[in-house]
Amino acid sequence: RRRRYSSYRGEPDERPANVPRERAEARRAAGEDFAADHDFSAAAPGELAVTDVTEFAMDGYRCYLSPLIDLFDGMPCSWGLSTHPDSALCDGSLGAYLDSLPEGASPVVHTDGGGPYRAGSWKAACSLRGVTRSMSRPGRSGDNAPAEGFFGTLKTEMFDGRDWAGVGLEEFRGE
Repeated sequence: RRRRYSSYRGEPDERPANVPRERAEARRAAGEDFAADHDFSAAAPGELAVTDVTEFAMDGYRCYLSPLIDLFDGMPCSWGLSTHPDSALCDGSLGAYLDSLPEGASPVVHTDGGGPYRAGSWKAACSLRGVTRSMSRPGRSGDNAPAEGFFGTLKTEMFDGRDWAGVGLEEFRGE
């Protein structure tokens, strides 16, 4: 049998705690009847957000979307779009999100374990702005379910089934 391909090569640095998972465990330990594996709830805007990157195959090119989704209401509060899924894309959407929050806000931002969220620029921005980093476990897309769910809804309602032939990046950005 052929061995299945895996790009996972081990942890490049220390992985931050998985805050939504820890919150769920704490609620169960406190005696609450809480059955979910993760607590993706937020009592106020700017408390907990999730982010990830998704790809759109366009007419002759690919583009990448990086939104930050506030879990108070599940709405994207900032986003970046680029032809490269790199740190600049993710750092830009994080900066826009943090700029939209009131002075002194210190949110938790939950991500997957991708390279842009382990880059020095991401860590520095989080440290400088008082963001608590939270990260999914390797190979567990359910650990970032709100972001994945947002992508599914977005692609079903806006992208799939439409003819994107001849649509450039800036026109797509406007859509």
